[in-house]
Amino acid sequence: MNKTVLKTTIVSVLMFGFAFALVPLYDTFCELTGLNGKTGDPVAEDIIKKQVVDENREITVQFDANVNSQLNWEFRPTEFNMKVVPGKLYKTEYYAKNLSKKRAITGRATYSVAPGKASLYFNKTECFCFTEQTLEPQEEVLMPVTFIVDSNLREDVDIMTLSYTFYEFDSKNKI
Repeated sequence: MNKTVLKTTIVSVLMFGFAFALVPLYDTFCELTGLNGKTGDPVAEDIIKKQVVDENREITVQFDANVNSQLNWEFRPTEFNMKVVPGKLYKTEYYAKNLSKKRAITGRATYSVAPGKASLYFNKTECFCFTEQTLEPQEEVLMPVTFIVDSNLREDVDIMTLSYTFYEFDSKNKI
């Protein structure tokens, strides 16, 4: 009887640990494969310099912004689409405002790129999504995004959408 209880306890603890490990493993898998539109880490300058500019091709990049219902912010892109040439560096901005009149709020953005097959070819060099953003009551900011569409992007992709969703960030309960 004691062996059965011990084995059951060990299996339960291992299953519980595995469940906690799934989220970071899934995030890593998505960043490596581009699944769910994850685009990976910021791109180094030397990679940008190696890009071949494809002047014969034009891609439309659409910008989308969403706010989780629990975050009292206004959030939107400053432009809704942009024509880009693969291999060139571009910059855009997103507008954010803390609508609270009484408290500072920290937010964190998650992002995705659609279609999923193109997400690994969309690379950000600067993005507000890499860190938490704290806005004082009624504070307004413009947050830059600098990006490059890789010139190796599949030929059947001519429209990409960069989408952000802002959530309230609580350091005790990380997103």
